Amino acid sequence: MSRFEMPLGDGALAVAYYKVEDGRVVLLHTEVPQELSGLGYGSRLAHGVFEALRRDGKKSNSEVPLHVLLRRPHPEYGAFLDG
Repeated sequence: MSRFEMPLGDGALAVAYYKVEDGRVVLLHTEVPQELSGLGYGSRLAHGVFEALRRDGKKSNSEVPLHVLLRRPHPEYGAFLDG
């Protein structure tokens, strides 16, 4: 399993875990420190992951509910998100 990290300051990290399967990036899980929950860091992390996928020309399948929710107001991500 690999991970995409977003530093939050004071050593805290938001992390998205993924694996590569059949040439696709499968997003598995995201974590934001409990004390920072609800401050928008999960959304910023998801946008960072989506932008990295787009930049690298990768296709993805997300098993993370937050990613599915963010896809609705951002249809530009639909081109590389399956499932």
